[in-house]
Amino acid sequence: MSLFWYPEMNEKYDFDGKPDKGMLLSSYIRYFLARLQSMFIYEGLPDSVPQKWLENYLLVNGSCVWINTEDKGLIVVRAGIGGEPDEYYIPTECIVANPYISDKDNKTYKRDVDCVLMVNDTYAQGLLPLLKKYCSMLVENEVTMNIADIMSRASIILSAVDDNTKASAELFIKRLIDGNLSIIGETGMILANQDKDLTINQISASNGMLTNLIEYEQYIKASLYNDIGLQSNYNMKREAINSNESQLTEDQLHPLIDNMLKERQEALEKVNAMFGTNISVKFNSAWEINEREEEAAIEQIEAEAEATEETAAPEEVTSDEVITDEVKEEGPSEEVTEEVTDTEDQEEAAPVVELTEETIEEIAEAVADVIEEDKEEGADNVEEGE
Repeated sequence: MSLFWYPEMNEKYDFDGKPDKGMLLSSYIRYFLARLQSMFIYEGLPDSVPQKWLENYLLVNGSCVWINTEDKGLIVVRAGIGGEPDEYYIPTECIVANPYISDKDNKTYKRDVDCVLMVNDTYAQGLLPLLKKYCSMLVENEVTMNIADIMSRASIILSAVDDNTKASAELFIKRLIDGNLSIIGETGMILANQDKDLTINQISASNGMLTNLIEYEQYIKASLYNDIGLQSNYNMKREAINSNESQLTEDQLHPLIDNMLKERQEALEKVNAMFGTNISVKFNSAWEINEREEEAAIEQIEAEAEATEETAAPEEVTSDEVITDEVKEEGPSEEVTEEVTDTEDQEEAAPVVELTEETIEEIAEAVADVIEEDKEEGADNVEEGE
């Protein structure tokens, strides 16, 4: 028996009645709401604010209001939004009318002054409109699958024009179910068939109908799961798919759930500042696992990019370093070694001479004397020749 919504769940299932689409729709929505209770986890919530009812307000109603009451302490309630709008046309007042709290607490509160308005998403829609859309599609498809499943039982249709022929056809079907195949030779049946009073209509069974309906159901569920941040592949290929095809929808998983987390965190910052609490919220369950996997993948991509940059951009090397490296690798030749050694010895043996003005004058006089002597010797040689 359900908690308070469905006391009729204990009743016997009516296979002969028409499908109750309203019950199916409500059941689908509540099952998905139960799954969504695991999306976030709160830390530091007071005992007066159960997480499941806080999330129920946000998911179903799209918003709730945090107030501090005299008898119950800090609680969350539903409230009407009104009053004079601010500069962004957002109402500034929250009207609380809860019959289960004291009359003193049922009043009009000023937003961000004595209460905190917490929304599920930017436009405070909640997820109920989204769930109604997809769950109504699931209900219609389920009813269609049920009809197709039942109709697949009939491969032929027997039609009779009189009671005797009808009775013979019913007896044929009954004995066929019992496993007695001899009834096809009975006189009434043969005569009826000779007079064309019994017509056998073959039904062309569509073998692909159920397959298409099943694929359509998987598509609806996958679209819903993707909208609430869970990866679910709905690729219609009959053969195997590769990893790139299975990851085509990953980018669309984040915007809505990231917005939901952001709105909760911003509201809790105001609650902590106003009421002196220390409440925090983060992803939980499969949503947290997906977040960790994506963070690890991003870190790996960044590390690979850094390694690629380091490999593609080597350090600058000067020409001297290149020559030194070549000499180290090939080794110096013997000729080069000998020349270097001789040069070093000559540099060590060469005396150091300091040139002063006196030294320069002495050298100039010696050069002039040598030149005059050469001239005198030349003149003497000329006279002897003559």
